[in-house]
Amino acid sequence: MNKLLKILYNCRKATFMIEKRMVKPLTMQENLELRMHLVTCGVCRLYIKQSRKIDLMVKQILKSTPSANIRLDDDFKKELKVRIENELNKS
Repeated sequence: MNKLLKILYNCRKATFMIEKRMVKPLTMQENLELRMHLVTCGVCRLYIKQSRKIDLMVKQILKSTPSANIRLDDDFKKELKVRIENELNKS
């Protein structure tokens, strides 16, 4: 298979580059290879949309401040303490 076909049909490499470009810029060659792949691959184009949406949602969650009223239930705390002690006693 020639180099052009390898680029066009390599979704694993394309998804890696899609994620990489969210963190840092791609090289000129990587950018060209990704663009060529995306011309022929609707699945990877959909992956870009989904990846962007997930990235945006995670950023929104991380920026929001947690409510001060969130507390663990006392029964849950007791049960958790018992489970931890049981695990420690196994050794």
